[in-house]
Amino acid sequence: MPIRDNKLARSSQQRAKPNAAADNQPTIDEQLTRLEEDMRRLKIEYDIYFNGASKRPPYDTKSRVETMIKRLGDDRTLNFAQHYRLNTLASRYNSFRELWRRTIQAREEGRDTAATARATAHLTEEKSTKDQASFTCSDAHGDVQTVKEIYAALIEAKRKCGEPTDDLSFPRFHHLIATKTDNLKEHLGCERVRFSIDVENGHVNFKAKADQK
Repeated sequence: MPIRDNKLARSSQQRAKPNAAADNQPTIDEQLTRLEEDMRRLKIEYDIYFNGASKRPPYDTKSRVETMIKRLGDDRTLNFAQHYRLNTLASRYNSFRELWRRTIQAREEGRDTAATARATAHLTEEKSTKDQASFTCSDAHGDVQTVKEIYAALIEAKRKCGEPTDDLSFPRFHHLIATKTDNLKEHLGCERVRFSIDVENGHVNFKAKADQK
């Protein structure tokens, strides 16, 4: 009986191992945070390379970032906010990648790289100080996709500012947006409503107004 019990115990432990490994896998939000950190590290490594302190570009970190962006992009389990966050990071990375390519090309051709370096610094400053998005909606009841995009952008902005989002479910948000759209269209006589999300001094401002275009 003790031998049989030992075999059953080992069998049970072996079956539990895959589940334990799965539990240790990082969540989507943790992977996105890691991607953001790796992108920040990649920019620092490129700055070091362009300043002459490194002999070769940081291709290993660059490859890791691109692999992570592709893997997350293929993951169908991402929710609205996670999709928006990933798209924002991917867009930012593509902008930096183009500037890095131009800087390397300028160096190879013997041209002054200072202008491109300044452009990179300007882009970094612009990305850190300007964080806003706007959406136009005419029928919030039927245009669910636009409402999803507004919701994702608002959740991402609140996350960056450390503001709570637990009490803002999508069904509740959809109801609020639909009601706001109907009220503005009725009182202002407009056909469309523009929703804007701005981050000022670390706080999220969510506004709605008649779209005059």
